[in-house]
Amino acid sequence: MIELSDRSLFTPVRGAHAQSGVTIYVLNRKVAPVQQSFYFTNDGMSADGRYLWFYCAFPPSGSADQGRTLGVVDFVDHAVRHFPETQFTDASPYVDHATGDAYWGMGAHLWRRSPASNGHVEHINALPDAIIGARAVPTLATHLTRSADGKAFFADARIGLQYVFGSLPVDGSPWQEWMRFDRYHNHAQFSPTDPDTVLFAQEMHDDPLTGLTFPITNRLWLMRRGEIPRAILKEPRWVSHEWWDANGRHVWCVWENETWRVDIETGEEERIAFPRRCWHSHSSQDGQMIVGDSNSGFRRGCPSTLHFMNRHTGRVITLVENPERSDYTGRTYHIDPHPRFCCADQYIVFTTTILGDVDVAIIPVSELVSLTSH
Repeated sequence: MIELSDRSLFTPVRGAHAQSGVTIYVLNRKVAPVQQSFYFTNDGMSADGRYLWFYCAFPPSGSADQGRTLGVVDFVDHAVRHFPETQFTDASPYVDHATGDAYWGMGAHLWRRSPASNGHVEHINALPDAIIGARAVPTLATHLTRSADGKAFFADARIGLQYVFGSLPVDGSPWQEWMRFDRYHNHAQFSPTDPDTVLFAQEMHDDPLTGLTFPITNRLWLMRRGEIPRAILKEPRWVSHEWWDANGRHVWCVWENETWRVDIETGEEERIAFPRRCWHSHSSQDGQMIVGDSNSGFRRGCPSTLHFMNRHTGRVITLVENPERSDYTGRTYHIDPHPRFCCADQYIVFTTTILGDVDVAIIPVSELVSLTSH
């Protein structure tokens, strides 16, 4: 367990929500004006708990699409470092849990850096010029995920007016193309158990030629290498914010005040209701704990609430109420809480505005289990 009581790194906020009385720990070492947790699909911590990576922004520079960089907490050296050379697009950063190294996408390229202060950047792979031509590549991957065999990262790249899906081998060998789409699909994620299977999402498509917007009609899709994609849900519908279950046999998503666990073979849905509308959710590895955020509307920087469910007892507690940030920072950098379980479910990491800034926060899961066990 990492030492969260170290006041040189974290400020404890006791009773962040008066009813539950939970203590959250807010990172107080600022290497950037805006410090955010990773997007909820990716764990920003190393397996041994030594390193916690986070997003950095320097308003008014950049945006959530491009211009943020990476920082890291080193719990052994009691240090917080910022690496300006790690500028990334979208929510692409990924942490190798074994080494603590961070990977990210910028343009057509995949990069890596160690968390050490004397580390250096390595170029890992790139999309081939043959498929890019003279076109722009604004995004390599919505968020990078690594194949179950560790051999490749998946990319859902935007190239011109196309969306090109495929895998980039970690050893630098050639790009492997899987599929191309003419409308917007994103959030592609390698299966945690099968290196030949990918989950992805149909997204709202803003047509750059006509200016028309085409809504989501069927959100959840699965693709096996060399095969035609297929829809997961029994009936076409709009859900959102999907992620893999650790067992590789289910995927999760949210809709209204529910978090769904969906069987990828049968499309059967298990619906888990919360007191408030869900925004994002994330599940523990055994699926018996869920953390989520919610809001009264949907706009960047609006007030948000974090909640935790212990499915063994059915108890739900509120962890924190995040104040609104309707200014330029709140609107620009996608400061949603994005809570997720990290480091083998020992911690929940999220973004908070509880102290007035945009900060990274962490909660030990053991405390939440204790509060909800009876």
